[in-house]
Amino acid sequence: MKMKKFTAVILSIFLTMSIFAGCAKKESSAANSNGKTKKKYIISTDATYAPFEYEENGKYVGIDIDLLDAIAKLEGFEYELKPMNFKGIIPALQAGQIDGAIAGMSITDERKKVLDMSEGYYESGLALVVKEGNNTIKSLEDLKGKTFAVKKGTAGAKFAEDNKEKLGVTIKYFDNTPSMFQEVKNGNADATLEDYPVIAYMIKVDPNSGLQIAGEKLTKNYYGFAVKKGQNKELLDAFNRGLKKLKENGEYDRIIAKYIKK
Repeated sequence: MKMKKFTAVILSIFLTMSIFAGCAKKESSAANSNGKTKKKYIISTDATYAPFEYEENGKYVGIDIDLLDAIAKLEGFEYELKPMNFKGIIPALQAGQIDGAIAGMSITDERKKVLDMSEGYYESGLALVVKEGNNTIKSLEDLKGKTFAVKKGTAGAKFAEDNKEKLGVTIKYFDNTPSMFQEVKNGNADATLEDYPVIAYMIKVDPNSGLQIAGEKLTKNYYGFAVKKGQNKELLDAFNRGLKKLKENGEYDRIIAKYIKK
């Protein structure tokens, strides 16, 4: 008899807990459906890529950061910014360690094989960069037999690799942009390749950069926001919607003008 009573009590407790759990789940779902609970994502960037992302007074700023922040507010999601070395971003996306990335990442056919990328949010292009005062290099043809310094995993590195045999160049690889530039300034490499807005901004804000742009832009490309292939479509769609709204309401132009003067 005692055993039956004990069993009945246990069943009663179990049923009560199940009811409360069900109610809690409904309340959580309701909170999500009416917007009280925001979706939160982990989004990576490379914080050494001014004017798109860099650290200033202990805070991450730049075109990419401002665009992401404005889009998150418009689309109602939150994010945790996770700075990392650029070469680690795509592997981190593929491994599911991060949900998205905004890092001055060029949209290329090769990247679209392993990533889903947004509409282009900024038109860029590669510039040939040499040591200040070097007026003998004005085009790719002047680089035959010379040495390139490039940052691993970038569009500049890909361009150098694609032209390696044609030009007979030697390629030196670096993990970050400052080291790549320093190699050219020290005279240990004849040139590097960098996205035009990045090097133009750097030379403008630092008259002692020791670098100069050689000739016209070599290519034209667009930067895009990236997520893992086949995943986080909700985040990618939110980015595209938010970007469109920013362009329509004028905020996009204000963000660009804050960092790059036309």
